[in-house]
Amino acid sequence: MSLREQARAWLEESLSGEFAGARGLGGPGREHEAYELRRAWERHLGAHGWTCLGWPRRYGGRDAAIEDQVAFHEEYARAGAPARLGLIGEGLIGPTILEFGTDEQKERFLPPIQRGEELWCQGYSEPEAGSDLANVRTRARLEGGEWVITGQKVWTSLAQWADWCFVLCRTEEGSQRHRGLSYLLVPMRGPGIEVRPIVQLTGTSEFNEVFFDGARTAAGNLLGAPGEGWRVAMATLGYERGVSTLGQQIGFGRELDTVVETARRTGAIDDPVLRDRLVRAWLELRIMRLNALRMLRPDPGPEASIAKLYWSEWHRRLGELAQAVQGRAGLVADAGGELSDLQRLYLFSRADTIYAGSSEIQRTVIAERTLGLPR
Repeated sequence: MSLREQARAWLEESLSGEFAGARGLGGPGREHEAYELRRAWERHLGAHGWTCLGWPRRYGGRDAAIEDQVAFHEEYARAGAPARLGLIGEGLIGPTILEFGTDEQKERFLPPIQRGEELWCQGYSEPEAGSDLANVRTRARLEGGEWVITGQKVWTSLAQWADWCFVLCRTEEGSQRHRGLSYLLVPMRGPGIEVRPIVQLTGTSEFNEVFFDGARTAAGNLLGAPGEGWRVAMATLGYERGVSTLGQQIGFGRELDTVVETARRTGAIDDPVLRDRLVRAWLELRIMRLNALRMLRPDPGPEASIAKLYWSEWHRRLGELAQAVQGRAGLVADAGGELSDLQRLYLFSRADTIYAGSSEIQRTVIAERTLGLPR
């Protein structure tokens, strides 16, 4: 039996029992849904070996080939399994620790991620810096065998539930831009950390502000060498655009199907201009998949920016289509103030071209690092 067949059978069985009510829960604008149930689901996945498939067996993975990892993510999306709470740990910091971590760091941090026991968040963006990641102002200094951290991060996804945060901060006094940065692993439950949820257009709060006021982490929780933080941070961004995006596209296809069905129901499908936009969205989604398959390798390099730019711009246009096919009904929430799935798609997709690297930054990366154009 292939790994795809194993995954399909296991997901069908698991989502028909204790976790039957977890189908379809979570995701953009809905991360508040059934947190405890989805946390239990993370542990269930880990206990049965369905997390971190590409990791070495020593750390709980399966050493699975990329095509098998893609197969799992696609089956996961097709099954309607709940949105992952552990994705940042498994997809971002885990591979980064595998690449840059010491043996002690790998033994300490990787197994709890694989078992679904510890959740992570990402401490990159800061106020007044926008997408200019090199303009980091959060600082850390060594004091008595610990790093003492002071500063602020913003747009920190799932920080309200995370056990750990990987924090890009400035550790060399007087340094500027890409120099003098370090990459620290920081516990979120200690003193000196305050998390403030940010209310989004959808009325929910999965992004947060995080304030570090003398927060501490052990000296050994430095990933990579002091001052090497930029290189480590860039590696993490590469992993952010990995194989899980193939599963993401299954979800995009499901959203597009809903938009088309709504267009038929409301009669919007009879508008030739709108019909042309729907056809274009269908074609572009297939191009997105082909492009993602073309770049499937452990280190996609700066070409990963092409994928981020493409899918985020496409998804935002889909959100606009979702509003267009609803007509006037799309402008009004229900009697209880609840948003429909299509309304939530429209509102949340406005953020797609900003988070995880804005479209402006992605175009600059493509121009300079892929096409070799002058700065």
